[in-house]
Amino acid sequence: MAGEDEKEVRVVDEATPSESEEPSKAGEEEDTGAQIAPIIKLEEVAISTGEENEDVLVDMKAKLYRFDKEGTQWKERGVGQVKILEHKTTKKVRLLMRQNRTLKICANHMVTASTQLQEHAGSDKSWVWHARDYSDGELKEELFCMRFGSVESAQKFKDVYEEAQEKQSGKTEEKDEEADETADLLDKLKVESKSEDAPAEEEKKPEVKEATEAKEE
Repeated sequence: MAGEDEKEVRVVDEATPSESEEPSKAGEEEDTGAQIAPIIKLEEVAISTGEENEDVLVDMKAKLYRFDKEGTQWKERGVGQVKILEHKTTKKVRLLMRQNRTLKICANHMVTASTQLQEHAGSDKSWVWHARDYSDGELKEELFCMRFGSVESAQKFKDVYEEAQEKQSGKTEEKDEEADETADLLDKLKVESKSEDAPAEEEKKPEVKEATEAKEE
């Protein structure tokens, strides 16, 4: 009897490792090398951002606020990347800002000489300015406040912004000069035309006088 008990124990001891190994082998996935084609094939679609024909003058992270006139308070417009873009052909400059993740436009307006940057409440990290903004699909007079993460970033943004303003104001002055030159030329032509017409009028006067004298006779 003792020998049979020992034999049974030995059988159990020998069987235990093999049983524990079987589940692990069954759980392993076999690499068959088969390739499964997707049910739907997606094609790449080119998305136009509207910035393809523009050069980026500056691109940095900032937080934008707009002043709510009805509530007389500042409201956060979004956090994202603000860019100053110059059109390659027309050389017009605009400010564009999109929110992070959603990429929704929260600021989009032209940079002109009238949109002057001013410090907000004495902070050298924030700028305030008025602009006719088109981010909502229609032109609106907005009062914006933009805050940057550092003084250096805020100053860099202002430098690029004001440099773009000078370019735009220079173009405006050139247009004004051209308009003045055109006006002067038109005035000159009018004066010359009058001087040319004057002799003709003088020549007609004697004829009228002679006709009057003949009538009196």
